[in-house]
Amino acid sequence: MDLKLTNKVAIVLAASKGLGRAIATALSAEGAKVIIGSRDGAELSKTAAEISTQTGNEVIAMSVDVSQAGELQGFIEKAAAKFGRVDILLNNAGGPPFDKFENLGDEQWQKAFELNLLSFARTSRQVLPYMQKAGSGRIINIISGSVKSVLANSVLSTSMRMGVVGMAKMLADEFGPYNITVNNVAPGLILTDRIKHTFPKNADPELVMKEKTKAIPLGRIGKPEELAALVAFLASEQAAYISGTTIQVDGGASRGIF
Repeated sequence: MDLKLTNKVAIVLAASKGLGRAIATALSAEGAKVIIGSRDGAELSKTAAEISTQTGNEVIAMSVDVSQAGELQGFIEKAAAKFGRVDILLNNAGGPPFDKFENLGDEQWQKAFELNLLSFARTSRQVLPYMQKAGSGRIINIISGSVKSVLANSVLSTSMRMGVVGMAKMLADEFGPYNITVNNVAPGLILTDRIKHTFPKNADPELVMKEKTKAIPLGRIGKPEELAALVAFLASEQAAYISGTTIQVDGGASRGIF
C-alpha cells in the first residue's frame, strides 16, 4: 500500500530512541521529510544519521525540551521554516515516574502536567496555522494503555494521558473543517526502556516479563516497529476519515469492551 507520504513534512518528538525513533524511521521509510526532536542533542544527531542511512532519506535533528515553552515554540518555528510547512505532528514525551499517589507531591504533578499534557497542547496550537494553510494535517499523540485499563502506580501518567484523550476529542471536532485529524495511540507493553519503569522495584526483569506476557493473548511483548506501522497509517491519506479516536496497540491485553 502506498501511504502517499512522500515529501510530507513530519515532526516527531522524543525521537532519539524507543517509540519515537521507530516512528521516525517508519515515516522516513515512506518518503516523509522527518524532523526529530528530544533533549539529548548528541544522541539525537546520532539517531538522525542512523535513520537516514537506513531509509536513504534526510532526517533533521533539532534538540528541544518540550516542557519549556520558549524552546518548544522556537523548535516548531525552525522546523516549519525548514520546508515551509508541517503536515504531520507526532506528540510524544517521556513518561512521569511511577509511584503510589500518597508519595507524589505538587512538584511531581506539575512536572507531569508540563511534560505530558501542556506540551501536547502547545505543539498542537503552534502547528495549527501551518496545517490550516496546507488544507490538511495529522496530529497523533502517543499516550498509554493506562487510559483504558488500570496500570499500578501510574497515577501521574494516567491522569495526564486522560487529559490528552479529552483534548484530542475536542481538537478533532474543532480542526475537522480544516481536514486535520487528531488521534491517540495507546501502547500496551512495548519493548522499550520505558517498560522497565513499570516493573516492581528490585524484581527480576526476566521473571516479570514472563509473568506479564501470560496476560497478553498474543503471548509476547510488542515491538516498537509494530506501533510505528499504525502511526504511519494514521499519518496517511488513507486514514483521512479516522479522527478523535484512541487506538490501543497491546496484543489484546486490555479486556475492556469500550
